[in-house]
Amino acid sequence: MKEKTNKKEGQPTTGVVESGPDNAAALANQKLAKAEAVKEEMIHLIVFKLGAEEYGIKIEQVKEVTVTPNVTRMPRTPDFIKGVANIRGDIIAIMNLEERFGIRPVPLADDLNPRITYTLVIEAKEYSIGVIVREVPQSLNLSMTKIDKAPSFLQDININENYIEGIAKVNNRLIIVLDMYKILTQDEIRELKIN
Repeated sequence: MKEKTNKKEGQPTTGVVESGPDNAAALANQKLAKAEAVKEEMIHLIVFKLGAEEYGIKIEQVKEVTVTPNVTRMPRTPDFIKGVANIRGDIIAIMNLEERFGIRPVPLADDLNPRITYTLVIEAKEYSIGVIVREVPQSLNLSMTKIDKAPSFLQDININENYIEGIAKVNNRLIIVLDMYKILTQDEIRELKIN
């Protein structure tokens, strides 16, 4: 029986593909793609409650979390701006997101002091602002695959840009992920700068 030969090189043909530079690169790319599929993109959130619901902010948007200092009320500011406070030498506006979103507060658990609140300091390019929360914020790492895009009808029609980034699903919990840089309108930002 005569063996088939490769006409170019005069070598026998087999079902095995010989490894050359092109095939090695292809195998390396396949391994890299599999490794990337296994390694999921993670997100780190600061999670807090507004009313009965849980909300989250990407940790990159939170400069610090502190016990809320004394707040001085300022004239001619929106109702959801509680005033200004001195946080580590910086005078910043303090915002109540429950009032901003029209969320009814729920009674605190018996073991929590209603006089103690916490402030998440958000530092954007144009301004710094503090966000009051009534319970200690929690830190949460989760996969980006656990965050679904928010339906468009959930967006606030009074705000030009969508500030709800998505909804995270963690076990039986739903966490609304906010983009704090889009919470205020340009008019509100200008108003804060004037006062």
